Amino acid sequence: MLEELSIRNYALIDNISLSFQKGFNVLTGETGAGKSIIVGSLGFLLGARADAEVIRTGAEEAHVSAVLSLDPRNREGLNWLQSRDIAVEDNQIIVRRSLKSSGRGSAYIQNVPVGRGELEEFMALLFDLHGQHNHESLLRKESHRRYLDRFAGLEDETAAFNRVFLELADKKKALEISLSSERDRENRLELLSYAVEEIDKAAPKPGESRELEGEAQRLGDFEKLAAQVNTAAGALFDDEISALSLARRVKSAVDNAAGIDGTLGEIQKRLEDLYYEAEDISEEFRSYRDRLVYDPRRLEEVEERLALLYRLRKKYAAVPAAGTGSAAGSGEEAVLAYRAQAAAEIEALSGAGENREKLKVEIAVREKDIAVRAGAIGQKRRAAAEQLGARITGILTRLGMPNARFQAAVLPKGQGGGLVCGPWGAEDVEFLISANTGEPLKDLSRIASGGELSRIMLAIKTILAEGGQPGAASQDSLETLIFDEIDTGIGGEVALSVGEYLTKIGGVKQVLCVTHLASIAVRADNHLRVEKRIEGGRTFTGVAALDRAEKRQEIARMLAGDSGKAALAHADDLLLKYGKRSG
Repeated sequence: MLEELSIRNYALIDNISLSFQKGFNVLTGETGAGKSIIVGSLGFLLGARADAEVIRTGAEEAHVSAVLSLDPRNREGLNWLQSRDIAVEDNQIIVRRSLKSSGRGSAYIQNVPVGRGELEEFMALLFDLHGQHNHESLLRKESHRRYLDRFAGLEDETAAFNRVFLELADKKKALEISLSSERDRENRLELLSYAVEEIDKAAPKPGESRELEGEAQRLGDFEKLAAQVNTAAGALFDDEISALSLARRVKSAVDNAAGIDGTLGEIQKRLEDLYYEAEDISEEFRSYRDRLVYDPRRLEEVEERLALLYRLRKKYAAVPAAGTGSAAGSGEEAVLAYRAQAAAEIEALSGAGENREKLKVEIAVREKDIAVRAGAIGQKRRAAAEQLGARITGILTRLGMPNARFQAAVLPKGQGGGLVCGPWGAEDVEFLISANTGEPLKDLSRIASGGELSRIMLAIKTILAEGGQPGAASQDSLETLIFDEIDTGIGGEVALSVGEYLTKIGGVKQVLCVTHLASIAVRADNHLRVEKRIEGGRTFTGVAALDRAEKRQEIARMLAGDSGKAALAHADDLLLKYGKRSG
């Protein structure tokens, strides 16, 4: 649920904060006041694409943030956050998104950076925004299938079907690979076996070439290295006057001085540490110098080993490991990864015949399971589709579409009568509508206007909010529904019905609605008025939460354009009949 929304430097908005409540929230105001800008800013926060034009003139960055409360029953949303290690504190999360004038943007959920696509994916689990230009979910046929399954209480059943379908697809793919020609299999086995044998004979170790390259450099520049080591050894401990001998003299003198003046104790301790550190370094360096022996045969061995490792890397490190699509590194690690993949493929190819028969049995079992599951799901879908179509048609009749016919068409995927299954069953689901008497049913995108789509969505959401089909176990998991200009082209009794349905949904969901109709606004649990003002030659959009007296004035303005006695009387009548006592 949306609790607070903060908008800064977005279009005409300078800096505003809005608070929303449970139930039915409305935004009203004069035409051009900025109601759609607020909805646009919400769309921006929900992950919609945006360019620098949305940034307020003179500003460098637009910023929109929100405090959301997450229903503990929203398992999809909670699982999404958990999979990304994003913690929820007291059932609340903070979401923010910004866009700079350079076109660069950023988004965060609980201070964790997310991409625009991730933001859109997560917010779609909480919000559904429907306006004149935001009907994507109704226009996507995959959404039609989800809405019908949710109405029918089939979500768990179709999820289980999907798991079995994907398992079957994996088995069929494995069988297809297994059925490749025997000649190709033998050639592949020979090639892989040679590679494994060659790598095993060389026995490369991870990071070996890096170590050998360092050793080769030392042996190749031995004379220069030895000269520098001898110079350092002389200065450190070999010369008559060396760092170690000087440290010893200084330590002795300070020890004697400290015996006379105790204030030198700290310096004495530090010099003592310095002396012992110099002794340790001298011993380690002397040991290194004594081990430093030039061995031309070792240099030859190292160079030969490096040449072998380079050949292996050239042959195998650049070859993508089977099933990965990319090399698993660039050194011995990649060679060893190729060897492991080759050995696994050899095992699979060697047991191809036995595996093939096993796969055929497993595929047959799963195909029977799929057929049974698909039949049961299809039967339930067709029964639910009839009820959904009838109920939506009935609601649309009361929402200003008296001649509308709505149908949830359940169409078999197979054209020849046989069973053809996809990831979610054997049917495609498509919502069709005829808005006028005598007109055939057609795809929503071809005939429905923005206002009609909003009302269709309102009908769907009303039904899902009521619990879907009788006996259905699941409800719509979305927590907040946003309707922008759902009242386009309606009035009178139809507007009263729209308000009634919005209030009904507001009983189980949070509803945000932009409206121009007093008969809808009067039912609000939380009424926000959007106002535009001009200060210092600049235009600003502001929002105010209305108390009951202010709401009375606003309802009167919406009815008659003023707050005269007649308008106020009409407003009082509406508030008495439909208003909330706490409004």
